[in-house]
Amino acid sequence: MPALPDQARRPAPAGHMVVCGDDALAERLAAELRELYRMRVTVVVPSLPGAGDAGTGMAGRARAATLFARMQAAVNRTADADAARDVRVLQAPVLDEEALTQADVARADALALVHDDDETNIRAALAARRLNPRLRLVIRLYDRKLGQHLAELLDQAAAVASPGLDPEALDTSTTVLSDADTAAPALAATAVTGTSKVVPADGLLLRAVERTPPGRGEVADPGLCTLALLSATANDPAGAEGSDASGQDGPQLLPDDRTVAAASGRGTVVLETVTHDGPERAPARGLGLPFGSLFSRRLRWSLAGLVLSVLGLAVASWLTTGDHPLHAAYLTLLDIFAIGDPAVGDPVARQVLQLLSGLTGLLLLPVLLAAVLEGLGTFRTASALRRPPRGLSGHVVLLGLGKVGTRVLARLHELGIPVVCVEEDPEARGIPLARRLHVPTVIGDVTQEGVLEATKIHRAHALLAVTSSDTTNLEAALYARSVAPGLRVSLRLYDDAFAVAVYRTLRAAHPEALTRSRSVSTLAAPAFAGAMMGRRILGAIPVERRVLVFAALDVAGHPKLEGRTVAESFRAGMWRVLAIDSAAPDERLPDLAVSPSYDGTEHPSGLVWDLHPGYVLRPQDRVVVAATRQGLAELLGRQARSRTRPTGS
Repeated sequence: MPALPDQARRPAPAGHMVVCGDDALAERLAAELRELYRMRVTVVVPSLPGAGDAGTGMAGRARAATLFARMQAAVNRTADADAARDVRVLQAPVLDEEALTQADVARADALALVHDDDETNIRAALAARRLNPRLRLVIRLYDRKLGQHLAELLDQAAAVASPGLDPEALDTSTTVLSDADTAAPALAATAVTGTSKVVPADGLLLRAVERTPPGRGEVADPGLCTLALLSATANDPAGAEGSDASGQDGPQLLPDDRTVAAASGRGTVVLETVTHDGPERAPARGLGLPFGSLFSRRLRWSLAGLVLSVLGLAVASWLTTGDHPLHAAYLTLLDIFAIGDPAVGDPVARQVLQLLSGLTGLLLLPVLLAAVLEGLGTFRTASALRRPPRGLSGHVVLLGLGKVGTRVLARLHELGIPVVCVEEDPEARGIPLARRLHVPTVIGDVTQEGVLEATKIHRAHALLAVTSSDTTNLEAALYARSVAPGLRVSLRLYDDAFAVAVYRTLRAAHPEALTRSRSVSTLAAPAFAGAMMGRRILGAIPVERRVLVFAALDVAGHPKLEGRTVAESFRAGMWRVLAIDSAAPDERLPDLAVSPSYDGTEHPSGLVWDLHPGYVLRPQDRVVVAATRQGLAELLGRQARSRTRPTGS
């Protein structure tokens, strides 16, 4: 099992983290832990010969080889020799107990299992818990229910194996995350200007919105607080706004009031409102479909005409024969259904009405047959995918219904945004969700002619391309822009340099249109790294291509918070206290990021948002903070070590 580089002769930093994965998330997570938190990191990737034996096939072997090469290159080109020695890359044919032992999991502080295969992560988690009951586990799983049960099982196993383990530590011993869940709110928010970016906290929603610069004479509403100032190059087609290469003109996170007041002509990201996030309930539905959905408009008009004809004949029979109205209507119905006696010897008016009633009955038969056929056809296609309506406009076109696309679709539906999906695979993961939500879906290759046109792209509000292929996303975006130059476009792109080049080209060609590029691994890595450090990460909000992290921290043990006032604890560009959990320590939810299950009783939130600047933070307090990744690392005491070697070393 080869390793790079040798770490035998060096002093180890305070913490040791192990990352096991085979894709971009593992690479970015390792970089996050090493560069921001200054931890010693061991990365375990599948080896080239054995990746196929693990079920990953040729694609898995190529992905493992690429990841290993990237990790080697990142270590080799670093200018810090200490940093290079703090990263070790191992290759293992199978992620079993032997591989975990080689990675020194028995003495590690935390283990992240971020393989794309849930079964691989579950097997490794069970083995790791046996090797180290006190190990902090962070597991990547897509299935939420399975993840909840697995976390409970692993915590119980840790408690049984270590009777003396502090129960408070068990609350964070196992964390199950999904990169798709973490990134979906941010990806959905980029598709629609003005749509709030949300982070859950104690059954509430933190809503952050982008605001354009106020006009002359206007006063900007600061909301609860200003989270960021957007790039100064937002109106420059050649600028790097929206990319990781924004430089000094890029966004400023957590600015102080003086900086906000002095920044003229720059947009802001504001924490605007806090609203209840109640339990999700299925919408009430009747037993049958609406009448308008069962029958077409033409058929409804035909039925209405026949009903009026029957009423007219019944009234005419009543007036001409002098019978009781009910008896006249009864005779008319008998004539229509051809079961009445012939009107032989009756007055001429009665005979004429009987003939007209018989003619009406002949017209009624095909209409009834058409109604039956249309009703049966509606029930047969009720579970089929809908086609985009003819007059649809102002919608979001979502490309890809894989893991990420499924979560983005659910988020857009929750926000009430009309969506049209495009998916090449009819058996994709998100197809059942689209069918259940009655979301219009086009099955086909988006690069083929006519597929995007079927989504009414020329009348769409935005295009959100989240397929796993960068070239597919780019090709779809370029074609969509040729059809609708002002279309808002958000691309899921992996390579940052490629994303910057794409952004600048699209911005230069269409300066008036909104363009964004996003990476799921970049958005998800801070949450995974935060969980490995033992905090409760509530979520992350992207500001262009930087990330603002929301976390729940206990004040005790943090010297930069404990004993300070709210105003004194604020550090511009690093962190800011947003709220305090007023609930008693024994009544608090162990994880603020998870809303309490609905059991028929209301759960009043203990979070207080309107904080007095002079309030002194006590050790027993738990606070919600917004922080940059660097600020969160410093807040937790993970200071960057000096890059200069001591004399004589």
